[in-house]
Amino acid sequence: MESSQIPVYCRRHWGKSDRSNPERVHLLEHHMADVAACFEAILDQPTIRRRLASSGRLERISPGLADRLSVLVALHDIGKINNGFQCQIWRKDSLGGKKRPQKASHTLDLIPFLEDQDASWFFKTLQWDDIMQWDTNNGTTTCSLFLAALSHHGIPVSYATNRYHRPHDWQEFGDLDPRGFVERLAKLIRLWFPRAFGDMVDPLPSHPEFQHMFLGLCTLADWLGSDEEIFPFCDEVQDSYIDIARRRARRAVKDIGLDLTAQRLSYAGLPTFTDLFDLNAPPNAIQRSIMEVPLDQQLIIVESETGSGKTEAALWRFAKMYQHELVDGLYFALPTRAAASQMHRRTRNFVANLLPGACGPEPVLAIPGYLQMGEARGALLPDFKVLWDDQAKGRSAKKRWSAESAKRFLAAQIAVGTVDQSMMAALRVKHSHMRASCLARNLLIVDEVHASDSYMCVILEKLLEAHMDAGGYAILMSATLGSTARRQWLFQPASKDSSLVVAMATPYPSLATKAHAPKEIPSNHKDKEVWVDARPWMSDFAHVAERALSEARNGAKVLVIRNTVNFAIETQKAIEALAAHDLDRWTFTFKGIPTLHHGRFASFDRRGLDAEVEALLGKTRTPGGRVVVGTQTLEQSLDIDADLLITDLCPMDVLLQRIGRLHRHAHLTRSPKHQRPICVVLVPADRDLTSLIDKPQNGLGMSKDGRGVYANLCIIEATRRLVLQYADADHAWRIPTMNRELVERSTHAEALRSLVEEYGGKWKEHYNQIRGFEYGDGQSARLYILDRTLDFSDPEIVFSDNEERIRTRIGDEGLEVTLAPPGPSPFTARPIEKLTLPSYMAMGHDDIETIVPVERERGFEFTLGKAVFRYGRLGLQKT
Repeated sequence: MESSQIPVYCRRHWGKSDRSNPERVHLLEHHMADVAACFEAILDQPTIRRRLASSGRLERISPGLADRLSVLVALHDIGKINNGFQCQIWRKDSLGGKKRPQKASHTLDLIPFLEDQDASWFFKTLQWDDIMQWDTNNGTTTCSLFLAALSHHGIPVSYATNRYHRPHDWQEFGDLDPRGFVERLAKLIRLWFPRAFGDMVDPLPSHPEFQHMFLGLCTLADWLGSDEEIFPFCDEVQDSYIDIARRRARRAVKDIGLDLTAQRLSYAGLPTFTDLFDLNAPPNAIQRSIMEVPLDQQLIIVESETGSGKTEAALWRFAKMYQHELVDGLYFALPTRAAASQMHRRTRNFVANLLPGACGPEPVLAIPGYLQMGEARGALLPDFKVLWDDQAKGRSAKKRWSAESAKRFLAAQIAVGTVDQSMMAALRVKHSHMRASCLARNLLIVDEVHASDSYMCVILEKLLEAHMDAGGYAILMSATLGSTARRQWLFQPASKDSSLVVAMATPYPSLATKAHAPKEIPSNHKDKEVWVDARPWMSDFAHVAERALSEARNGAKVLVIRNTVNFAIETQKAIEALAAHDLDRWTFTFKGIPTLHHGRFASFDRRGLDAEVEALLGKTRTPGGRVVVGTQTLEQSLDIDADLLITDLCPMDVLLQRIGRLHRHAHLTRSPKHQRPICVVLVPADRDLTSLIDKPQNGLGMSKDGRGVYANLCIIEATRRLVLQYADADHAWRIPTMNRELVERSTHAEALRSLVEEYGGKWKEHYNQIRGFEYGDGQSARLYILDRTLDFSDPEIVFSDNEERIRTRIGDEGLEVTLAPPGPSPFTARPIEKLTLPSYMAMGHDDIETIVPVERERGFEFTLGKAVFRYGRLGLQKT
């Protein structure tokens, strides 16, 4: 076969190919120019440039230094010149009788080649000696940054990576000449970035944190530069292609919302507080206190009661920081999907008031599978494409780029989502670097933080540390936070542990920063007297149903919160059995079908349930009794108001959070029998919780592996005793005045040790086990944390094969499966194409791609391994 008859993709090095038609290719040198141009355009954004400089302890990134980094980014795919990679798309009949080489990768297979003597021609031809002069460490920093660029697929590579070396893959093969390509590339990069090779350029910073931030931005550039809609394929050599790449890169960075030039030019100034939030009242005490904190304070912790206006205060601070160009956007992190969905709606209104007009951003709902940006919703198509319901296409659709993949959520200017999405920026999981580098430019707001999970506490601590080391800003908000967690997140030494008396004397509500201890904030509201009533009905579903229905028939909106989905379902069944033919009148329904609220529903069913709960129990609720049963999904961030709360026993900080949904709004009309806020706490029938030490139940207690919804029974028992103390004395809890006392008396180490000493026996053993597991959890978290002090030449930089475990442990999205054919929604009969199984249900089935559902009345069933699942009006259940 003559050379002219051999397809172009066998004669020239290709960088990208068409999945459906591999013979359509984009030349490698063009792709390298695309990605380098994207990095250059990204680095032109002032906030991103400052964050990268901060990570390297630099005052600024000079133009020459920016060019040097762009050169290293251009080299990110240099490994693709090997024949083992190039042959991946070759047809056997296109090689003129030659035997096709064995396939290879372009990153891991490059490492052993670079260490071999056969690679001397590579470095010499690339004129690598000149590049090695870019640092003050004899080229070691340059080599580490080159390794970081090679890690652009989201997982760090290292010289310690073992891979089989095949020298012949780097030799001529037919018309392909690796040496000739490198020689041409060496000339091109000098034409593309001439300042990189000039004199008097700042040296590359040696700080490992800089390498990690650089990798995140390099990965972001590669994602953009690999988008064919932005960079159409070109298989013809064009010496001036870099000019085309730069024009397209600048437009792409603008289209996806990283370039805020037009937005800032159209910015009309900060609206008044009342206009920004559509309020009729001026800022309250808590909101004024946050306004007074100097903008250079990187971390604020706010503790105040539910409904006190913390959200508006945090958003107002963001508006001020945006005005002063300290941040570009924000990520609002919440503990549950329901809370994130509700906050997304509030944030849309806020953003519309702050940045009205065409230049204003559309907030992303950062929940995997939801595909929502602003009011537009998307549907996933083949080849990872998305069809938006407002028919956005082309450049107008590119502004939705960050919403189309969970890995890109943090690239959005404004995003509201679950806290696990932000925590993955701190963990050793794929693309964590890109997540962290994108997050760095934005204000991180974490709502409803709690201290009950040592694993999550450590991750949040390390996330904040990395975020602030890069110059980022954060706000943590909580209704109640123990002194230990506050100290941890303010990075105060453990030697400052306070006694129980001192901890209880800490002001509440309060505001703390790294520079100042908690400062008292005047409470916005008068104390709400809540009457607690303990009932031994935790496992007695009939009594719970009888009490709930009785109160509903007397005109009360009754909220029942159970610790686990199984107990919630059994409670719902008991209520339905008792309500008989009056289900529609007294129970919660969606589309006329009785149901409950928890996390095991398909995404669009869940959105409908969220909206229905808010309509029934929100600020504009209508009179009349009704019972709503759910789980922890109802306890946080949803703006709902119940006349009576029936809740499982749980840790005190969580209990106070649930109580925040009781008599929340003073303006609502309540039946004569429900003028007093009453919280019925469901406790076990036993006199204490000793039996749960050996046999956990309803989320209370610790399994053999140390797990449990609320594993620490010492905290649970301390909470139970406080509930009984006030229930027996018929005294009300004064909320929020008593919040600090109640939390510290049930969570402080001194209080727990006193309880254990009093009980002795199994309780001492349980306490020691809990402490051991908490220590182990903390150590596990530290093992899974991305250590940004590791240089990319360090063998420890390589990720281990435990990503599934890491993601599962932080409550990540679980296993998403495709239903083929789709199964019907039990509420609307709308086809459900995808369903997410909780990680513990899907354990051992991470490679499942499709499931065949069998339609049943109001839903469907399917089999996974030996387990049978049903999805119906009560959600996903294992039968």
